Parts: sequence; structure tokens; C-alpha cells
Amino acid sequence: MTRAFNFSAGPAALPEAVLRQAREELLEWGSARASVMEISHRGSAFMELARESESDLRQLLDIPSSHRVLFMQGGATQHFAQIPMNLARQNQSADYVISGAWGEKAFSEAGPHVQARICASSAAGGFRDVPASTDWKRDAQAAYVHYTTNETIHGVQFHEIPDVGTVPLVADMSSDILSAPIDVSRFGIIYAGAQKNIGASGLVILIVRDDLLERSPQPIARIFKYAEHAKADSLFNTPNTFGWYLSALVFKWLKGEGGLAAMAERNRRKAELLYRTIDESGFYSNPVNATARSLMNVPFFLADAGLDQVFLKEADAENLIGLKGHRVLGGMRASIYNATPIQAVEVLVDFMREFERRHG
Repeated sequence: MTRAFNFSAGPAALPEAVLRQAREELLEWGSARASVMEISHRGSAFMELARESESDLRQLLDIPSSHRVLFMQGGATQHFAQIPMNLARQNQSADYVISGAWGEKAFSEAGPHVQARICASSAAGGFRDVPASTDWKRDAQAAYVHYTTNETIHGVQFHEIPDVGTVPLVADMSSDILSAPIDVSRFGIIYAGAQKNIGASGLVILIVRDDLLERSPQPIARIFKYAEHAKADSLFNTPNTFGWYLSALVFKWLKGEGGLAAMAERNRRKAELLYRTIDESGFYSNPVNATARSLMNVPFFLADAGLDQVFLKEADAENLIGLKGHRVLGGMRASIYNATPIQAVEVLVDFMREFERRHG
């Protein structure tokens, strides 16, 4: 069997070294004489993994002591609702910046729990850019400001952290967390589904400023309160132990690869190569404003959409998978997260050039 170069948007490629280690440890993890999936999450072995994984993540992101790290369940979509439940009264406003489909969904899911308002949107332009922070119409009394740092479907990304003053900034970083260094201290909450740059689906990393844990203004069940999970060190209920274990392996891999500064440089090189190939071609196109292009998700379109299925079939034959564009946009999409090696992008662009030569 030949392992393909995987450009899937999520669940996405994992580092091969991580998968090999997980395979080796699947039946017997360490000295447990059982799989990590078969032991108690409150036993000493798993609790040590939990402590070490948090320590590694804190080192990678330089997370200050003012912020707690939670390993949660539910996917980012659950937290679209859970965040307003924890941060705002139902009659309080919260500002949402909409730069793509996931920002729209976050706004929609917040509606039953807070007076969600759109303070900026790039929908009118087809989500080909991000709204300039100087144009945001914010409510100074808002409970928080929410934005999506990278939109996987439309391929747009914020490359600077917006300044929202003293209002807590909440960021869905599902598709670009750990891809480059960030200043965590500027955020009230960062949350991210794991299935793109962290590990397996079903796990959410949530980084929350201590003072926000004290809000919990709505009468909600304890299972939905971030403060309860923080008090229990993310072991309030049985966590996704295998997902947590995989994320711990990925954190070790990232540290071994040189950390986030090294990842940022690697990701920049991959994106530059792919965008340059598209821009130099008369056959492929990417509609996103160059200053807002995502370094993680690159949608592109063939000059003749009738060749889309031919492109995908021939790409698959060349061991290039996961390139079909999202159903909202069509076309193609190459997701080039941390685990996607530069070699994969090199093979992809060689294929694209050859395909253009034959079909253009």
C-alpha cells in the first residue's frame, strides 16, 4: 500500500511519525499493559500524560499563567453555542466578525444565547477578503468580539491580531492554531477543533483567560461551564482519551521539528510555492485578495470547470488526494497544514503544470 499525499481540509493529514508511534503503542502504551484507550482517565499514567501535554502546549504557544488550557469535547461547533453561554447574559450583545462560512455559523449558533450582532462582514464581496478592523462597528459594551482567524472554505486568513481594546477577543483558530507563533495574552478565549493541526477529530483545545471563567452569567448545566472543567483539570467527565493522546504526540513532534517559528517558515514556503504556481498560470485562479490569502487552505479553480472531475481523477492516480473543493464553492482546495510536507506541494504543483500543459 502506498500512502498518498493528503490535502484534506479536516479531518486532515497527521504527521507520519505520529501515526507510526501510535501504531506501535496501540496495544500496549508505555508500562500500562493496555491501550491508552483502555485505561482510566483518572489513573496516574493518563494524568501524567495530561500534565505533560499541557506543559508542551504551553511551551509551544508561550501561554501565560493568566490563561487556562482545557481539553474539551464537542468540536468547535458545540463551542459556537457554549462560548456565549459562558461569557454573556442572554440580553447582552456580542460582536461577530464574519469573514466566511464558519464565522456565519458561529454567529448563527450564538443567537439563542446572546444578542449576537454582526459588526463587520465581507459577505458582500463573496468572502474574498477579511474586513479591515478599522471598519468594524463595535459595541463598546459587548460581552466579547468573536472572529475566525482562518476560513477553511473560502481560504481567507487574518494575518494580524485585531485590537479590540478591553473587550475580550474570542478566536476560532481551528484551522491555523500551531501554524505560527501568536501572542496568546491578547485573547480572552482561543478555541480550536483538533482535526486540522492538532490531532484527531472529537477534541477541542480551549485556552481561556482566568477572569472569564468567573463570568458564567447564564443558568446552565455544569457540563457546559468552562469553570467546572477548569477546576477539574479537564477531567470533569471522561475525556476523549485517544484524541488527547494523539495531540500529546503531535505537540512532541512539533517541538522536535523546531517549534512554531520553524512551522511558520515551512508553511510560508509551501503556500508561496502553490500560490505562485496558480498566479503564473492562465489555467488556474484563486479569487482571494493577496493580502488575505490563507496559508493553510488554498482554493483554486480551473479555467474550464468541465475538467474538474478529470483533474481529480488524474490527481488521485498520482497519489494526490483530498483536493476536491468544498461544495459551497466547487473547484479545488489544497489544505497544507503543518503535517503536509513541502514535498507534497512540490509534487502537486508539478502535476498541476503537467495537467495544464495537456488540457490548457
